[in-house]
Amino acid sequence: MNHKGTADICEQEESNHKERKAKPPWLKVSLPTGEPYRRMKELVLDNNLNTVCESAACPNRGECWSRSTATIMILGNICTRSCGFCNVMTGRPTELDLDEPRRVAESVAMMNLKYAVITSVNRDELEDGGASVWAETVRQVRQRCQNTKIEVLIPDFCGKWDALAVVLAAKPDVLNHNVETVPRLYGVVRPQGRFERSLELIERAHTAGLTTKSGLMVGLGETDTEIIEVLAALKRSHCDLVTIGQYMQPTEHHLPVCRWVEPALFDWYREQGMQMGFANVFSGPLVRSSYHAEEQSWALAR
Repeated sequence: MNHKGTADICEQEESNHKERKAKPPWLKVSLPTGEPYRRMKELVLDNNLNTVCESAACPNRGECWSRSTATIMILGNICTRSCGFCNVMTGRPTELDLDEPRRVAESVAMMNLKYAVITSVNRDELEDGGASVWAETVRQVRQRCQNTKIEVLIPDFCGKWDALAVVLAAKPDVLNHNVETVPRLYGVVRPQGRFERSLELIERAHTAGLTTKSGLMVGLGETDTEIIEVLAALKRSHCDLVTIGQYMQPTEHHLPVCRWVEPALFDWYREQGMQMGFANVFSGPLVRSSYHAEEQSWALAR
């Protein structure tokens, strides 16, 4: 994957290159160990499940799996899009597993989850973008685990709002869709996405009566002013919950890290967002869309 224009996004002197690449101490995480981690890994393997924890090389996998939580990824592990930040495999999927919703529900039951987070790859080659499988997964989990709250982190379905309506009709507890970055950087960071389309998706989910959530990464070349502008745009679109985390380059073939944002600045992002009226802004270097998602949802019950 060769992303032209990277230099335009991340303009720093070559002498700072090594310093930029070296992770600061606040981003160091422990290696995954322990019995709960082992059990979670076996459960994922035995049920032939994909998780964004592994596919996206999430830095929090050890912590989350040791707490017996995982973000399940449906619709396979091959994505039809080629975002500059994402470690999920890009290509043309070859199959559609219609038994997946049942296995996901069984796994949620086996994990005894009170809060389940489900995401997916983009399946742009499908007429409905996989919306029918999404809806069936929510229904199966709801039927099998009646006391489990469900958060879905969905794609934009290429703006096919009939497909989105199928997911909304299944009534997940939280509808999450990430804007990922600031509009100026979409051409390289998220070339097949559209910022305004993502905002409309969130607005439609709000109109349908769902709790809405979105998130973005920092460290890709955006300015702090642009981050605040994105927060304001999300608030105008009736987004309830927001996550903000540090971008970390998965491989040398992905977009470079332009800056390491210090924890104090993440605190400032949160303060600005809370002043705008969000129910909660979860902001920190290691924050990801589904990281401690249940805790963030508690803000809505206050």
